[in-house]
Amino acid sequence: MTLLDERICALGEGALWHPDRQELFWFDITGRRLLSRRPNGGGREWALSEMCSAAARIDRDRLLIASETALSVFDIEAGRIVRRLAWLEAGETGNRSNDGRADPWGGFWIGTMGKAAEPGAGAIYRCFGGRVERLVESVTIPNAICFSPDRRHAYYADTALGQIFRVRLDAEGWPMGAGELFIDLGLLGFAPDGAVTLNDGSLMVALWGEGAVLMISADGAAGARIPLPAPHLTCPAMGGADFSTLFCTSATEGLSAEDLARAPLSGATFRRDTPFRGRPEPAFDLTPFGDPA
Repeated sequence: MTLLDERICALGEGALWHPDRQELFWFDITGRRLLSRRPNGGGREWALSEMCSAAARIDRDRLLIASETALSVFDIEAGRIVRRLAWLEAGETGNRSNDGRADPWGGFWIGTMGKAAEPGAGAIYRCFGGRVERLVESVTIPNAICFSPDRRHAYYADTALGQIFRVRLDAEGWPMGAGELFIDLGLLGFAPDGAVTLNDGSLMVALWGEGAVLMISADGAAGARIPLPAPHLTCPAMGGADFSTLFCTSATEGLSAEDLARAPLSGATFRRDTPFRGRPEPAFDLTPFGDPA
């Protein structure tokens, strides 16, 4: 294990490896910060006006970011939001965004939840073709949004249930029916947080409260655990030159003073070399919103 970044996040989330920049981006949700670091370079940090949780790359210099109220374009070098694309649950002041990821068609899936994790207060949406549509209702803590390499399935979790679901997708990436249970990690006492799929179709899932990232095969079997020195792991990403480096964010939220004394790196962001191979995250397509790029 190597410590990638020692800046402590109350609720680190949304790890995103940017292949064009060779740079990892992530959020401290409740700290209202966007952070970044190159593995062999310096780190940067941007203050945000509201809680933000997930991102997708648009191109080398722009990100799509999900906040508690909207999906927006963030200019990395300018260090600010330059365009608001769509409101997210307008008027729902008790909710915020949580886990999200670009899909292989250039869309973006984003989950929402109650700010106090109220049962069933959240949902999962897809931004695609210039519009935002609700896909899944009555979610408590949406997480683990990711997509199979063959484009046939999307995955998502409700951390409060401990369950990961799989949904079949059509040729444009829209769900073909409701999600079906893929694996019930609650039976093992685990709470799945963020996830990413690998080249072979398996999943890497951060386990909140377990200090490990869990491997899950493409047929839904729990496998090896990759330990990291923070109990509340939140979101993995695969990156590096050959996409074999695991990055993972973590949190201090919910930990006592005794917990933090035992795990002083809680809230930091980690890297670890692995024998596994990921792949570049898809870019979000702005053209339906009138962007010629």
